[in-house]
Amino acid sequence: MRNFFAGSIFLLSTLYIDASLEDHLKKVEGKLTIHQMRNLDFIYMINLDKRPEKFASSSQQLHKYGIYPYRFSAVNGWELPVEVINDVGLKYQPGMMPLRATFYPLADKGTPSYEFMRDFGKTYFCPNMSRGSIGCALSHISILKDAWDSGHERIWVLEDDIEVLGDPTMIPDLIDKLNALVGKENWDVLFTDQNYRLPNGEYLIASGAAERPDMDCSLQERKSEKYTINQEISPDFRRISARFATHSMIIQRSGIKKLLDFALAHQIFLAYDLENYLIPGIKRYSLTKDLVSNMPGAPSDNEVPMYNQ
Repeated sequence: MRNFFAGSIFLLSTLYIDASLEDHLKKVEGKLTIHQMRNLDFIYMINLDKRPEKFASSSQQLHKYGIYPYRFSAVNGWELPVEVINDVGLKYQPGMMPLRATFYPLADKGTPSYEFMRDFGKTYFCPNMSRGSIGCALSHISILKDAWDSGHERIWVLEDDIEVLGDPTMIPDLIDKLNALVGKENWDVLFTDQNYRLPNGEYLIASGAAERPDMDCSLQERKSEKYTINQEISPDFRRISARFATHSMIIQRSGIKKLLDFALAHQIFLAYDLENYLIPGIKRYSLTKDLVSNMPGAPSDNEVPMYNQ
């Protein structure tokens, strides 16, 4: 079998690491002390320059509670040169599992094409990986880099499609509760809701890990317990692994490091919400009641640039 097991992931990244992803991360400028609260060193909200109405709607919901997120000018994947697209994606190398994938040829204006991975050194993404999703991933990774370099111990990362369903000033107290329950050093990420909500309000449940060519792609591995954890540990918290969406996450410094190191070593292949539970040893939790969640049916520019319509 040509599958990679957990112990060989980082060996592969050591052999074929490509630092070019870091070259395309976006700087965070103009940070102020108003973008923080107790137990949170900084609060970021990702927003495209072409979507000011989404930032206004989402941030105003938080302003009512005296919470003022920093507007991070999102990386617009639809405007990235095709050369950058090829810099930030996964490079196919010997020993990887060849999967059906998307690539962006330098010719033909980078129109996406599809094939089974075959050319060593060529940049590939998962099937139907859009430019918008690539920009979204770069936005999140840029924030992780800024948070790490800034020495932040704990951050709150939001996207601009949130719905505030409870009192978000409870979050610092909930962090205290989680620290007391599992230990400050024993969690990396806390989602401020139960799960991603579909347009009809129902939850979309993840059932395992997506395929990544530099990891074990066997169905047994991808459906294993480490990717299907969904265990209530108290009236407030649930221990989780795989889930969809990244619209509201509290991330500890340990989680910042794990997520950032993985991204820089492995490059982008999957959509960001499908990548960030693959990191070996990452410890993720969610709330048992929705506090800040996604706005069901909110417009998204990930699959197509809807701001042009």
